[in-house]
Amino acid sequence: MQTIIGTKKVLFPRFGTLNCILSFPSEFAQSRRVDIWLPDNYDPRSEYAVLYMHDGQNLFNPAVGFHGMIWAVDHALQPLIDKGEVRPTLVVGIWNTSQRYQEYLPSPAFNLLPEEYREMMRDEHSNPGLHPLSDNYLKFIVEELKPFVDGMFPTLTDPANTFIMGSSMGGLISSYALALYPDVFGGAGCVSTHWPLSLHVNDEAYSQPYINWLASRLPKPGQGHRLYFDFGTETIDAFYEPHQMMMDEKLRELGWHEGENWVTFKDEGAPHSETAWRNRVHLPLEFLLR
Repeated sequence: MQTIIGTKKVLFPRFGTLNCILSFPSEFAQSRRVDIWLPDNYDPRSEYAVLYMHDGQNLFNPAVGFHGMIWAVDHALQPLIDKGEVRPTLVVGIWNTSQRYQEYLPSPAFNLLPEEYREMMRDEHSNPGLHPLSDNYLKFIVEELKPFVDGMFPTLTDPANTFIMGSSMGGLISSYALALYPDVFGGAGCVSTHWPLSLHVNDEAYSQPYINWLASRLPKPGQGHRLYFDFGTETIDAFYEPHQMMMDEKLRELGWHEGENWVTFKDEGAPHSETAWRNRVHLPLEFLLR
């Protein structure tokens, strides 16, 4: 129950052990910190599923979490493992960088928009050169980080035991990862998915092109993949329901079965915050890792 950074021991997380790589190099993306959480009673002779999570600084340590708030993934996952409700799992927390929005912005979500919408997004971010970096970000995870994790730890490397999850824009990039790499990821957790792309404009015209693209590229149901979506009803999460309903309708048309290989959960009264995600993170963990 300790964290090891070089030779320094830190009293977090509460459960398990955190192995920290302070600057993981990449040919495809900015170097960044990566945290690898091992559950209590970790045994190098056993085999473990792996959950890759975005915004890694918000998962375990309130000292570095957004406004001191964290998901406390270890608090949710360790009891589920202990009770045998989910498979033994390692969590790889991938810290974001200054290019977070661009790395988490799926290429088709931006490139399929009319030029006037793309210009509006560039203006919103005060970034005239705004463009997606998501393809290279996912290459970093799939071609560099995953082989490293699989080489260092006794992991089950198949899609049935490899998952990806994030919130807000991290929900979008998780859905994109499943569509782009269904032979790598067996499930995606998309928490408070930021379908509108904008923080100021709530227009289904922003989300429709990507939802259509996603529906055309998701793996077919019956191949063992799982999709988890959720949203709250307060703050920016109040934007999400009509967009999520469009996505849900596409999944029904494609033959995905709600409650079986896909879940959408509405968290009434919940805002867009790490505290809200902490309160319900057990739901995607139970669904994806059962």
